[in-house]
Amino acid sequence: MKASELFRTKDQYGRGIVEIVIWRVPQPVPPSERSWKYRLVYVVEGKRVVGFDNERGKGDHQHIGQGEAPYHFTSPRQLMADFWDAVKGIDDD
Repeated sequence: MKASELFRTKDQYGRGIVEIVIWRVPQPVPPSERSWKYRLVYVVEGKRVVGFDNERGKGDHQHIGQGEAPYHFTSPRQLMADFWDAVKGIDDD
């Protein structure tokens, strides 16, 4: 089985652009233990201000401003909710 793209969008939002891509993968992306690969990002003036992803070697994590912290992934639905909460928190400032 190959990776299958489940969701993709790239839209204007607030002061910037939101891009979201979620795949189901046949094997977890180490060190993750689940069958999801994802990238969610909010970019303003060419700079990432919010990002959630699970790149190989780092696992699930989030970027808020210049900071990076682990992210506890539970489901794609919760991932989307957490991402939008972070974006709205930044965009409301």
